[in-house]
Amino acid sequence: MIHSSAIVSPRAELGVEVEVGPCCVIGAGVRIGDRCTLHSHVVIDGSCEIGSGNEFYPFTSIGARSQDLKYGGEPTRARIGDRNVFREFVTLHRGTSPEADTVVGSDNHFLAYAHVAHDSIVGNHCILSNAATLGGHVTVEDHVIISGLAGIHQFCRLGTHALIGGCTKIVQDVPPYLIADGHPARLRGVNLVGLQRRGFPPESIRSLKAAYRALFLHKEANLAGQLAAFESSDHARDPQVRTIIEFLRRTERGVVR
Repeated sequence: MIHSSAIVSPRAELGVEVEVGPCCVIGAGVRIGDRCTLHSHVVIDGSCEIGSGNEFYPFTSIGARSQDLKYGGEPTRARIGDRNVFREFVTLHRGTSPEADTVVGSDNHFLAYAHVAHDSIVGNHCILSNAATLGGHVTVEDHVIISGLAGIHQFCRLGTHALIGGCTKIVQDVPPYLIADGHPARLRGVNLVGLQRRGFPPESIRSLKAAYRALFLHKEANLAGQLAAFESSDHARDPQVRTIIEFLRRTERGVVR
């Protein structure tokens, strides 16, 4: 179903049961999967590959050129998975170079005015609340919640099941399973409510609490030394704790403490 006021490029590809509402614009190079819904005044442009079952609310802009001043007009892409919801005025830009796409997984929820900048990667089952903003080259792992008006600096990583508080300023990586809040951000503890809701076993939650106390509670201590000492403990064998340890080893910007 394509509304008579919509503009769809003959070089766009639409799957079956796609609904395109009033005043939508779909540009050349756009590929939209089955059963997607564009309510009205949605703009999808550039080289965009969109999966099935996605829903776009009014005034969303998907696939516009990067705002990176280094971008010179090269062919770049955005890729979106399945069953995502993009609420009003959400913006998502293509990558800056042909080698680095902007990528969104599946089952995510982007609330009004959320922004996903160039070259960012968002996993699955994430929530970006109202006006949450990702700078370029940000990585958001699965099951992350970013509360309203939070800003994530370029090249930062948010670990799986992390929770970012409202109005928080993130300029370093946030380890998995933890809560970061404040301006500037500080770690506040383990994301207990989120982990319990997702069915994490009590023994894993106890090990994550022990890891938080050992690695992050004393914020002035040397993290590398704390990590070396903690790895010999029984708690370090827990799979979720191992995820934190590996995350810390890969950090390039340092971590929020």
